[in-house]
Amino acid sequence: MAKRSVVWTETAVRQRRLILEYWSVHNRSTIYSKKLIKLIASRIKIILKHPDSFKMADFPETRESAMGHFSIFYQVTDKQLIITAFWDNRQDPKQLLKMLTD
Repeated sequence: MAKRSVVWTETAVRQRRLILEYWSVHNRSTIYSKKLIKLIASRIKIILKHPDSFKMADFPETRESAMGHFSIFYQVTDKQLIITAFWDNRQDPKQLLKMLTD
């Protein structure tokens, strides 16, 4: 099997950036944001090895990997792992649905 590349959608990149910025400002430190970046990278490695291990989301052909307060939403093709959203689970899920269906 060929190695899949990881592709982040613009929506997912924006969500991740906003979450990381929020925690850096809120904590007046980048320590938590750096931990979160490592957690995301670690989870993506697991998803690449076992893409079908995580539950199907409410969106077509999309899976969700929950990591405590955060979730990675993704789709898998033969060549790519497409990160469609990076979500803080404490937010209103209707907002996520709106973002992913627009």
